[in-house]
Amino acid sequence: MFLLDCTLRDGGYYNAWDFSEELIHEYLEAMQAAGVDIVELGLRSLKNQGFQGSCAFTTDEFIRGLTIPAGLTVGVMINGSELVGNVPQVEALERLFPNDAANSPVELVRIACHVHEFADSLPAVTWLKARGFKVGFNLMQVADRTEEEVKELAREAKAYPLDALYFADSMGSMNPDQAAQIIQWMRTEWEGPMGIHTHDNLGLALSNTLRAIDEGVTWVDATVTGMGRGPGNARTEELAIELAERRDKQVSMVPLMALLRKHFKPMQEHYGWGTNPYYYLSGKYGIHPTYIQEMLSDSRYDEEDVLAVIEHLRVEGGKKFSLNTLDAARHFYRGEAKGNWSPKQVFEGRDVLLLGTGPGVARHRKALERYIKQEKPLVMALNTQSAIDAELIDLRVACHPVRLLADCEAHAKLPQPLITPLSMLPADVRASLADKEVLDYGLKVEPNTFMFGDTYCAAPTSLVVAYALAVVSSGNANKVVMAGFDGYGADDPRSQEMHQLFEQYLATGQAVNLVAVTPTRYGLHTESVYAL
Repeated sequence: MFLLDCTLRDGGYYNAWDFSEELIHEYLEAMQAAGVDIVELGLRSLKNQGFQGSCAFTTDEFIRGLTIPAGLTVGVMINGSELVGNVPQVEALERLFPNDAANSPVELVRIACHVHEFADSLPAVTWLKARGFKVGFNLMQVADRTEEEVKELAREAKAYPLDALYFADSMGSMNPDQAAQIIQWMRTEWEGPMGIHTHDNLGLALSNTLRAIDEGVTWVDATVTGMGRGPGNARTEELAIELAERRDKQVSMVPLMALLRKHFKPMQEHYGWGTNPYYYLSGKYGIHPTYIQEMLSDSRYDEEDVLAVIEHLRVEGGKKFSLNTLDAARHFYRGEAKGNWSPKQVFEGRDVLLLGTGPGVARHRKALERYIKQEKPLVMALNTQSAIDAELIDLRVACHPVRLLADCEAHAKLPQPLITPLSMLPADVRASLADKEVLDYGLKVEPNTFMFGDTYCAAPTSLVVAYALAVVSSGNANKVVMAGFDGYGADDPRSQEMHQLFEQYLATGQAVNLVAVTPTRYGLHTESVYAL
């Protein structure tokens, strides 16, 4: 039985493989004390794009600068995609491994590859074995393969002198029975040692690993605190305890617990790996965890965005990560815009008070209510904004499908008519608004575009403020007084997005005058609600 810790490789997806030497040394001591057999110190790669730390390349020179405790085997991982790409395989291997095993601190090389790269990557095993390395193969994304496909992969592997054939639960979608099933299928063709690398989307990484051991798997992966791409992996601190019991072997967890407290818990708070309901859904629907990781690290994505993207990827498929797909999923309304209500009926020639969702509305509530009673503007609130007296609000505006679904009960109780692109919304959202007075104004999302039609508009984003501005422009309002558009911190990407949005809107020929009357960080013309 081999316990392999791959924290410095898999965890590097969060910190660009930039671990301090102090952390690495304390990590190595902790691994030896906890009974870990193999440490995968990082990736080895020919790609050099953007800054990445030492564990992205894990060169022999770098490893020689470390003190490796006695009894720990040192491993590195290479990506199969680099063995089947533009560089011929042997040339790639010669550049990646200039020294043979006798002259290198590396003893184990693992190759991670997708099913479609497997057959073409396998000859690398022969090359590496001839140079004295132990070789493991990690097959990714096998959870949704058929029995025949899994057996065929195992048959192909049989022709090569592999030290371990691993499969990875890449999407974190397996349960223990499914893990056992794949092992049984592989076993019909593959007689050599087997390994498993689990992900924790569903909170089952440890259970799946222990079940795999019961099924005869002898190589198991884990990472400290589970640090790894997306929700992370089986946790070394838990698996080490379980294996010590099964091996009937004394280990010391003290250095590992000190490592957690000093280095890994602060990193986890900063980067936020570990399972949560979003990763749970991604595991359930077979969605690539990098989608979730990207969204959670980007403050432009709020809860409704993340859930909307998951729903989109569930329907459209999200096994392969792509930033373009992520952006498209965030912006709905790609189809032809359609609606049947014209804002001119209500807005023509009127002054409009637009209530945003920022804290400025509640803070200046009394002044805003006085202004409404005296000047009688048309009052339009974004979503379910309720910081001022509901009787003073004339209309509400909303357009995000997931936000609408989340708010449907609140909208049903609120008395104001709702402006929304009803005929373009998913059926479940339309059904939830069946008893509501809805004004159906269409929306199409087109980058860098504002267009104000009679019954529909185009806007550069599906943010509700963009839709609201299109509504007032289409309706030929006189001016828009804005409250509750406080803005975000300077380094928040949403701030840039909103600045751009207002600039694009004001640059159009039909833009209505905008006046912010509560504090705002946006470059809007500002007056005080107290002087109105």
